[in-house]
Amino acid sequence: MRLPRVPRPRSLAGQLFGMQAVLIAVLVAGYALFTYVGDRGQAEDAAGRQAMAVARSVADAPSVHAAIGTPEPTRALQPYSLRVQRDTGVDFVTIMNPRGIRWTHPDEKLIGGHFLGHIGPALAGRSFTETYTGSLGASVRAVTPIQEDGRTIGLVSAGIRVEAITERVQDQVTALIGAAAGALLLGAVGTYVINARLRRSTHGMNAAELSRMHDYHQAALHAVREGLLMLDGQFRVALMNDGGRELLGVTDDVVGRSVAELGLPAPLTGALLSAEPRVDEVHPTDTRVLVVNTSPVSGGERRGTVVTLRDVTELQALTGELDSERGFSQALRSQAHEAANRLHTMVSLIELGRAEEAVEFATAELELAQALTDEVISAVGEPVLAALLLGKAAQANERGVELVVSEDSGIDDGLLPAALTPRDLVTVLGNLIDNAMDAAQATVGARVTVTAFTGESALVLRVADTGSGVDPAHAERVFQHGWSTKPAGPGGRGLGLALARQTVIRHGGTLEVREAAAGGAEFEVRLPLPAPTAAPDPGTGPTPDPAAEDTPGSGPVPRARSVRSSESVLPGGGA
Repeated sequence: MRLPRVPRPRSLAGQLFGMQAVLIAVLVAGYALFTYVGDRGQAEDAAGRQAMAVARSVADAPSVHAAIGTPEPTRALQPYSLRVQRDTGVDFVTIMNPRGIRWTHPDEKLIGGHFLGHIGPALAGRSFTETYTGSLGASVRAVTPIQEDGRTIGLVSAGIRVEAITERVQDQVTALIGAAAGALLLGAVGTYVINARLRRSTHGMNAAELSRMHDYHQAALHAVREGLLMLDGQFRVALMNDGGRELLGVTDDVVGRSVAELGLPAPLTGALLSAEPRVDEVHPTDTRVLVVNTSPVSGGERRGTVVTLRDVTELQALTGELDSERGFSQALRSQAHEAANRLHTMVSLIELGRAEEAVEFATAELELAQALTDEVISAVGEPVLAALLLGKAAQANERGVELVVSEDSGIDDGLLPAALTPRDLVTVLGNLIDNAMDAAQATVGARVTVTAFTGESALVLRVADTGSGVDPAHAERVFQHGWSTKPAGPGGRGLGLALARQTVIRHGGTLEVREAAAGGAEFEVRLPLPAPTAAPDPGTGPTPDPAAEDTPGSGPVPRARSVRSSESVLPGGGA
């Protein structure tokens, strides 16, 4: 058995239309009824005043006084009353004696009969009006005395039938109903037009569906981890979900404020204020790397912009590590090629019967590789930094750049705080060295000098190059995403320094650029270190080395360790 289909609730627009139509109909009907009742009362009052005026005019007429004094008043008064009745528009004019016997009447058969109505107040000398059912039916009548020398010599009654009054009111009500119907039709058309527009805005959904959609909308906004930002046509914030607040670092209520007032980086603000759509644009902030997509909302006119934000901070860090590993693998392939050449040389020497020379050649290569590795490790005991420097040394050698670790460097293993992860170290120092190699490459005596040491309260990293340097006017712009003095490659330019500074700021440090001693640029990073623990008793600790107490970088310029040779790639390599 097929169950009857439950009718779908009417849409919100349909419900509003029905409500407004009923409201207009009730208002018009109520006004028509009120007008009918009011007009009827006014019509009866007007009829009473009209009848009273006619009756008094007749009572004051000299011809009426003269006719009453004759033996047959009817002969003169009947034609007169009919003429007055016709000229004034009343339904009857009755003239009678003080006893109420008619001298005149529209129906001549009723002349001489007794007047049907009250005459007591008129006999007392007072005019009055009343609604009474007489010989012509219900009528609104006026009765007034005819007086002469203070005596009542007759009475006059003039009246208008209630039926005639009703006909007059009905004509007015008919016209009113027509006007009311026109107003109702006009209101219905206007209501339909407005609700048709409302139906388009609500997509024909009823109130329950709109409420359910709102609940889903709110739940989705809070559940989505990506940032969602909605701007109106004037680029004011109309909506921002929890993810957007977290990614943009917004804590206050920003709804209704312009994007330019949020304190975002200038490139990101420009992307949000752009009228053109943006697809997967990378914008670093102080603590994150965001991928921004914007899509304008239009419906005949610009209504706003929908912005989605994705956090790719870790992805960008991993990409940087991947680039370093790729360069590292290229260095390994180069070293393998060089090792093969040396192996062929040693084999050839042995085949020529020069075994001793082959042993000396191999021993010299091993000693050189081990010496270079030992020099780096003796200067930088932190394994991550040592491995990075050895890898970058091999990469620099392939690019014709000499990578030098200054003798000022000195970082022992275990000194760095746990919050400073190896990934962050690679991001900061790796990007600075890559940028320095790009600047120094293809210059005479290309060299990159790296200095790394720990002071009393900070880890200091310095990277200097022999390139063209940085214009002081661009000292801040070099850290902006997209800014670069080099032509853009397939992956773009201007992201490495921005990521490095972002990482430094996230750890509460500073990154500055100035002119290097060799004429190029020198970048200096200072990352705060935790406060040192209490020093041990001087009597029980080892004797301090006076040379170790010297502040790095003070005094005459020390010698530097060159790690240009491509054999020194990993700590202990070749041992």
